[in-house]
Amino acid sequence: MPAFRELRNNGVVKNVGHAQEELATGERSTRNRVARSILDHGPSTVAELADRLGLTQAAVRRHLDALAGDGVVEARERRVYGARTRGRPAKVFALTDCGRDAFDQSYDKLAVDALRWIAQQEGGEQAVAAFARARIAAQAGSYRKAVEAADPDQRTEALAKALSVDGYAATARSAPVGEQLCQHHCPVAHVAEQFPQLCEAETEFFAELLGTHVQRLATIAHGDGVCTTFIPKISHNASASTAGRNPA
Repeated sequence: MPAFRELRNNGVVKNVGHAQEELATGERSTRNRVARSILDHGPSTVAELADRLGLTQAAVRRHLDALAGDGVVEARERRVYGARTRGRPAKVFALTDCGRDAFDQSYDKLAVDALRWIAQQEGGEQAVAAFARARIAAQAGSYRKAVEAADPDQRTEALAKALSVDGYAATARSAPVGEQLCQHHCPVAHVAEQFPQLCEAETEFFAELLGTHVQRLATIAHGDGVCTTFIPKISHNASASTAGRNPA
């Protein structure tokens, strides 16, 4: 599976002279940390970045301005789930497609071409869906082992950690009447833009693995800053027949 490396130089600096100047002052290294923090934690405010990285907010803004100038990050309003509170939503900074591309990805044009060929020659969308399910099944062993070894109330967290090992930078957090599984990075996002069966198969697998229906609230492939899956509070006496069904 993909391993993250530092943001490649061409994603942050535009010429060798500039790169040498930034290397001498440590600017490039700090800028990489800012971008990586957004990758690992999802769209973030200036205050959140400053707190995580031990920087002043002024320094974070300066690095974000430079990253935005290079097309690596963009400002957007924080997405709000549920009832809005009063006041304007906080402004957050998210990686652009260019910014994500600067980190290792496990897709390329060949993958898109191969899936398109399958769709055209080997059974259409159903064949792509079958491939997507086979792909997630091939990855399932480590995820299943991690979840089954965890206490019932720690299974979402265990799944998040297992996904992070495979490059998804996943976290679990509490939500009203359940939890949210957040994947801050998707190694196949560009492929999933054209073939949503990859996301659908993953969602089905999460439901089967956790033994409850789940609901995908957002995906990076559709332009959101993070893939977010809602997992309702599980009744451990519930029938297994509900697993895998998403609410209408």
